[in-house]
Amino acid sequence: MTGLLDITDLRGQGIDTVIVAGVDMYGRLFGKRLPVRSFQRVLGEGLHVCTCVYAWDVNQDMDTLKVEFAGAHTGWHDFRLLPDLTTLRRAAWLEGTAICLADSVDEESGEPLPVAPRSILRRQVQALADQQLTAYTATELEFHLYRGTPDELRRNGYRDLDPTTLTRSDYAIGAGNAMEPFFRQVRSALEDSGVPVEVAQAEYGLGQWEINLEYAEAIETADRHVLFKCAVADLARAHGMTATFMPRPLTDGMGSSCHIHASVRGSDGSRPFYDAEADRTASAPLRHAVAGVLDRACDLMLFYAPTVNSMRRIISHDFAGNGLTWGFDNRTTTCRLITGGPDANRLELRLPGADVNPYLASAAILGSMRDGMARQIDPGPPCTGDGYAEAHGELPLTLDEAAQHLEQSLFAATTFDKEVVGHYATVARHEWLQFLRAVSDWDRDRYFETI
Repeated sequence: MTGLLDITDLRGQGIDTVIVAGVDMYGRLFGKRLPVRSFQRVLGEGLHVCTCVYAWDVNQDMDTLKVEFAGAHTGWHDFRLLPDLTTLRRAAWLEGTAICLADSVDEESGEPLPVAPRSILRRQVQALADQQLTAYTATELEFHLYRGTPDELRRNGYRDLDPTTLTRSDYAIGAGNAMEPFFRQVRSALEDSGVPVEVAQAEYGLGQWEINLEYAEAIETADRHVLFKCAVADLARAHGMTATFMPRPLTDGMGSSCHIHASVRGSDGSRPFYDAEADRTASAPLRHAVAGVLDRACDLMLFYAPTVNSMRRIISHDFAGNGLTWGFDNRTTTCRLITGGPDANRLELRLPGADVNPYLASAAILGSMRDGMARQIDPGPPCTGDGYAEAHGELPLTLDEAAQHLEQSLFAATTFDKEVVGHYATVARHEWLQFLRAVSDWDRDRYFETI
């Protein structure tokens, strides 16, 4: 694939710097930069990193987030980042730079850290592999693009934002043409970095855009997703702009989604989700998988909607689904079935927003699919009309509720491990409390004179 590198001659390929990067709880890259000569030396042992990266909140506050995994009570010990050489690729948007994603492992035992997102997804991929199934996924990521650098927007309190489109421009070629110098550079950089783009388009919201990546095996898709976000943010900054992956950056604007597509293939070449004799070729295993995803959606909502802002997109009915609904090619449902042949049949979960951690959300989908197929449960009749009008079943709509569902779920504890459940529920509760403690503009506008 274009962009992947041969470790034996990095300098000959124009590389002088290698970024070794892990993925944190929020789907962000962390790590260190190394000269090529140093990278060769850390391949076996890995890089030593403080466990704080899995024990602080989204703003790197270590004082208020209390998790068992790490903290002052553990001495803030190290873990190791072990480079995964199958991910070594050119970071084409950075001069002379390669990036290698890494697995987080225990400092002494070398075992994968249970709370690391890549470890969590790998466990679900392996569970399917044990059944001779390979998981394939794809992400469709939307984002808003504003004029002004991140520093400039922050200094202005993110007020008076200047979007890169001033009219609704969904599918509009003209809007895309106006921004083509930037997006051509984005697409080219991604392609040259081994992150193949399928399609790109202007979206409905002001300043909103979407880029879809080609489908791949589940871990590779998640890896590409986080590299994509990094590249877009870096290139936007270089062009004097800011990309935000908030699910709902403005009260009166459109939300940004990250619909996730998922399917499986048999090790014998079979396509379990396709049945030429079934209704719309949707096989029994595909229906069971859909039923599993919906049946476990409440338990795993935290992995689909990990921030306070996530819920603002879902309750606004921004084509995010509502309740436990499914349908064939129905964008008003939570789970949309797409049928187009042996290689195309798949489910699309529409709950996740642009803030989603792709490793956690994909792990949740795959674990739920496997559960549904194992129990051979039925999703009931498909929704053929407005999924919002026909919605049944209630989803958690606050971060606190989502944390409660995760903690109380026997399925989550057995599928993802009790330590993982407790860790991410603690992180969510901390974030919820930070939200409750903050007095917002809404509070003042609503109550300052009226109470």
